[in-house]
Parts: sequence; structure tokens; C-alpha cells
Amino acid sequence: MANTVYILLNNNNLDPILWKEWDNITFKTLKESLMNPPALDLCGSTTELVCMTGSKLILAGHGWTPLQSIPNCMRSDWISRENALLSTSKETLLQLTPACGTRENNFTLEHCIPHKGQLPLILSSPSEEGDNDLNSQVKSSWVIMAEGGFDPCECVCSHEHAMRRLINLLRQSQSYCTDTECLQELPGPSSDNGISITMILMAWMVIAVILFLLRPPNLRGSNLTGKPASPHNSKSVIKLTFVHQHLVKQELHGTVMFEIKKICCIGAGYVGGPTCSVIAHMCPEIRVTVVDINESRINAWNSPTLPIYEPGLKEVVESCRGKNLFFSTNIDDAIKEADLVFISVNTPTKTYGMGKGRAADLKYIEACARRIVQNSHGYKIVTEKSTVPVRAAESIRRIFDANTKPNLNLQVLSNPEFLAEGTAIKDLKNPDRVLIGGDETPEGQRAVQALCAVYEHWVPREKILTTNTWSSELSKLTANAFLAQRISSINSISALCEATGADVEEVATAIGMDQRIGNKFLKASVGFGGSCFQKDVLNLVYLCEALNLPEVARYWQQVIDMNDYQRRRFASRIIDSLFNTVTDKKIAILGFAFKKDTGDTRESSSIYISKYLMDEGAHLHIYDPKVPREQIVVDLSHPGVSKDDQVARLVTISKDPYEACDGAHAVVICTEWDMFKELDYERIHKKMLKPAFIFDGRRVLDGLHNELQTIGFQIETIGKKVSSKRIPYAPSGEIPKFSLQDMPNKKPRV
Repeated sequence: MANTVYILLNNNNLDPILWKEWDNITFKTLKESLMNPPALDLCGSTTELVCMTGSKLILAGHGWTPLQSIPNCMRSDWISRENALLSTSKETLLQLTPACGTRENNFTLEHCIPHKGQLPLILSSPSEEGDNDLNSQVKSSWVIMAEGGFDPCECVCSHEHAMRRLINLLRQSQSYCTDTECLQELPGPSSDNGISITMILMAWMVIAVILFLLRPPNLRGSNLTGKPASPHNSKSVIKLTFVHQHLVKQELHGTVMFEIKKICCIGAGYVGGPTCSVIAHMCPEIRVTVVDINESRINAWNSPTLPIYEPGLKEVVESCRGKNLFFSTNIDDAIKEADLVFISVNTPTKTYGMGKGRAADLKYIEACARRIVQNSHGYKIVTEKSTVPVRAAESIRRIFDANTKPNLNLQVLSNPEFLAEGTAIKDLKNPDRVLIGGDETPEGQRAVQALCAVYEHWVPREKILTTNTWSSELSKLTANAFLAQRISSINSISALCEATGADVEEVATAIGMDQRIGNKFLKASVGFGGSCFQKDVLNLVYLCEALNLPEVARYWQQVIDMNDYQRRRFASRIIDSLFNTVTDKKIAILGFAFKKDTGDTRESSSIYISKYLMDEGAHLHIYDPKVPREQIVVDLSHPGVSKDDQVARLVTISKDPYEACDGAHAVVICTEWDMFKELDYERIHKKMLKPAFIFDGRRVLDGLHNELQTIGFQIETIGKKVSSKRIPYAPSGEIPKFSLQDMPNKKPRV
């Protein structure tokens, strides 16, 4: 098990602080505690200290918290376990390693055998005033070795100046001790210092004991039950006098933080563009380049009119574009210069072949991997941002391994994005969590921590979760599946409410107040859309089937089936209410994006509702404040959506909602844009044919029903019976199932 370097600095600037995480143990940063050590809460559950396993610990700085500042609860427990460690005299310290000899015989570990209660400690006394020479600092250090897995070839510097020099040397993989005999002599503490050496040593000992006690028992070198750690660890036979330059390189290479200075993101879409814009905004010292093969899209990112709409995105882009944020079609050069490459390309559902309609098509991921390895040299981190099936990183790594070249080291991470369109900038600036998955190897963990350091510019450390790669990939699919499941669950109840006279909003409020359930994603609607939910659930279904888990596959397939049912049920309700026919009738469709505050139409319920109504011969007049006319035409012109010249004959794109509603038989609200609440419905009613219907597929008009009925509207809404003047009708047949995922030859998006 490889060693990890932990460096803690006790000064107000805390620059630099290098953290490493071991074995997926989550811990909170001690930054605030180091700024004010007496405030460290060692007894409460709110502070999780670093758990170290076979690791090197470097403590630097001076003026550490006196032992009296350690809470009594921890002190008493510590004393009861390790009362022999309370003394800080030289003789007692040497008693910790009785088999290791004394300073007079060079304190070697040739025959060191771990004993019960021993701890991995490196303790330093302050050097003489004005002594800032690094080698002198090393020579003035006390080194106490207690665990076989602890590397003795490490030192403690008692001044920030020396510590910074040490870190710089480590980063350059140079020796911090050019004299091979510099640790041969270990002089005792000097008594000439103004700082109480006893207090410093006692405080450091307490901190080290606490870190040891907080380890999981199965990870400790000694489990405090008397069972010693293995004395055969290869580290335990290294002499303190053996500190050659090549040894330092060998032991510390890969454990020092890799600093990311340049980022390349392949894919300038709904994830790559906003994500990298926020990173550039929050990390002004990092150069971020977003690349794409779509020249018109890149031109739009470089123009005043961005290719996508997100509240707050334009301000973020304009604040750093041309400074440390760039958009380009020069993919190869951006990859060559980058320390970190994000892969943020589309992973659509396959439309043909094996897994058609369910499996993810990874052709764009594969193309990115091949281009990255072709244009890379040295050390580089490659990170999945796209939502991918489990073990997609393994496919990327196989491509890298098959095309490797000398001095090339590509590390693959998974860093899925959990932003929601419409609130993307808010979600990126204040995320619920940041998830990073990587290999459980020293190199893999080095890459993980390098990416953690980028997010730590603005994300609290406790919100950054690290896992293995596969857990990260599956977590993204599972998160979207759970959210889709909640929507389908409340939509199923909406059908029951319409049949019984209950109100689904009241039911949702009642169950949402139960803390075990919560009130999020309990909004009944015409169905969920977007690029992720349906695609990811279908991907999960396919994965379960491939792994011979048919019951699990059927469970998640029902989430999609319920969503399809909700859309067909809503379209049937429109047709039934309009006297069982909509042929040649004008229907106003308000909203075409899959949700408000975005221009994204992928898997939008409006596409499905429009398709069903066009099949019945309805004339559609469509208005959306953020979706361009060209995109609506492209979406409705897919081979499976419309036939022949249906779009040209039956679809009109309106410039405002009043124009769309002029002369209409019914108004259908498919997107919950806030502006639809503020329309002059009396004006709209006057221009419509009577009886005038409103079908509220998003319940944006809740609270206005009485007013609208007074005007003369017939109201139909999801999950509630509203109209008391319902016109009798003969039920029509069930609308046949339809899915955009099954369509071949899908036309490209605008």
C-alpha cells in the first residue's frame, strides 16, 4: 500500500495546503481549525479528521495549540489509552521505540519491531532563531518512528519559509536533503527558544494520537488490542542515514499534488459550455478552452448571442471570455496544451443495431479518446463529464493503452455533472455535491486530488465526494433514474386524482411534508423530458438486461412506460374534450422547451403532444419565448414525428402568445414559463372560438381557475377535475405508443 503525503501548515495564509485522501475516506478540511486551533472540535461529530493509512505526515509551523486546548473528553480518552505518551522528555520519546536504539547509535530502524501503542510520529523542535537553512532544519528535527508502514525518510520543518522550499523541491522531484548523512545525527531539543518546546511536542503528539485513533480499526497498523502490525513492511528497514536523491524521487514521485493550469473541454453544449464558464469564472489563474467541431456553435459562444439560454450564463461568460476563457475549433492544440481534458459530448441512445432504443451510443466518446491519445504527451488527466454507462472509463483506458507511447501517462476520471437546465449556473456555483471517481491507485488518487483542488476554489471540501470510477458512473445514472421515478410516481397518482375528484397538488403537499419523502420532484405534469432522464433510465434498463437482472430491468422500464402513458393520456384528454375530433381545428401550443428557463427541446413533451395532435389533423400554432423557429421545425420534421408535408401544412410558428391563440379552439400549455401566468386571458378569450378550452399541462394557472371560469374558459388541468360544464363526449380509442428513441435517421439539431 503506497504512502501519501499530508502537509498541514499552521499559519494565517495556509499557503500551500496539500491534501490527499486515502481509501475513499471522506474528511472535512481542517483549514478553519488551523486558522484558529483552539476552536477545533475534536469531540463533536461535525469535524472529521484525516484518516491516514501507512502514510507520511508532515507538520509545519509553530505555535500549535497547547495540550490544555484539547477538549477534556478527548484528553481523558487519550490518556486512558496512551498514558505513557504524556511525557515529552527525550528519554520517554526514545522509549517509544526501544528496539530502534538511541541517538547515539544513529536511531536506525534495522531491527525495529512495532509495539502496542506505538504511533507514526514525526516531531520537530524549533530551530535556532534565524536558522532558515533547509538542511539545518532537517538536522534539528526529532524523528520518532513507531509503525513499520511509516516512512522514516521524512522531515519536519518548523518554519513556513523552509516548508515552502520543501514543497517546491518536492514538486520538482528534487532531493530536499543533498547530504546523505544529514539525518545521521539527531540532536536533542534546544532550550534556548522562546517557545515552549514541551508544549509544542505535547500538542503534536495529541494530534497524531487523535488521527491514529480515528482510523477504522481494520486500517490501523496497531489496533490497540495488543496485536502488533507486521514487522515485515519494506519501509521498516530503511535507515535514517539513507536519504539519497534517487530515493526521495522514488518514494515521493506521484504523491505530490499535480497542479492543473490549463483545461480543455471537448464539447460546447449544454454541459460543457456552462460548466467550463463557471470554472473559468471561479479560477482566474486557470486557462480554460472549450472546443467543438461545430464552427457555428463556437462562433455563437464568441458572439453576444450565446447558443444556449441559461439565466446568468451570459454574465459569467462575458466576465472571463478572452481573459482565461476561450472557445475554439482548434481541438488538437487545445488537447496538447491541457493538463486536464473534459469529455463533454453527446451520448445518444442507439437508434439501430444491438441495444436499439435503450443502449447508449458511445461513438463520440470513442472518437474523443482516440483524438486525445493522438495529441497527448507526458502526464494528463482525462475526465468524463458526459453521462455514460458503467465502465465506459474502462473503454477509454483500453484505447489509451492500445495507443500508448513513451512518457505518456493518461489518467481517467469520472466527474458527472448534476446541474439542472434552467438553474445550471446556480447549481454550478453552489452544488449539492461534486462527485469525482478515479482509480484506487497512487496515480489515480493523485489525479482525483488534482481535480478536487480545482473545485475547492469555491466548493466546500465536505461537498466534494470521491469514489472509484465505477461508483461515480453508476451514481449519475442512478440519480437521474430516481428523479424520473418520482415524477412518474406522482404522475400515476394524478390519473387517480382525476378519476376520484382528489387534487394531486394537495396530495403532493401532504406526502411531501413527511421528511422521509420530501417535497422535491412531486410536481405532476404532462411528463418529463430533457436529454438525460429517459436516455439514462433506458440505459439502466439495458444494463440490467445485459447483466441478467430482468426483474430490475422491468422495474425501471415502468418509469418510462408511465411517462409515455401520461403524454398519451393528456393528448387523449384534449381530443376527447374537443368533441372527439381536432381535425382542421386550430390548437395553440404555448411552450416548446422541455422546461422553463431553457431553450432545450430534447425529449420535450411538446414534441409528443404535437405529434399526436398532427396525426389527428389539428393545425398547430406554436409559441415559445426561447426556442427558435428553426429548432421547432427540425424537431417536428423527424421521420417518426411527422409524415410527408405535415409540418408545412399543419404547423405555424407564432411570434407571440396572442397571435398563437387568435381564433384557436383550445390553448395547450406544455412548458411552465412564468410569462404564461401574466397573459391577458380576457383578451385571449375574446379572440377564441367558443367554447374556449385551456389545457394546463404544467399547472401554471393554479389559483386562477375561478377567474378563468368567470371569463368563460373550460379548464382542464393535470391531476384535478376543474370544469363543471364539461361537454359530454364519446371516448376515443387509445393513442398508440411512440418514442423518439426508436426513430432512425434523426435529423441534427440546429
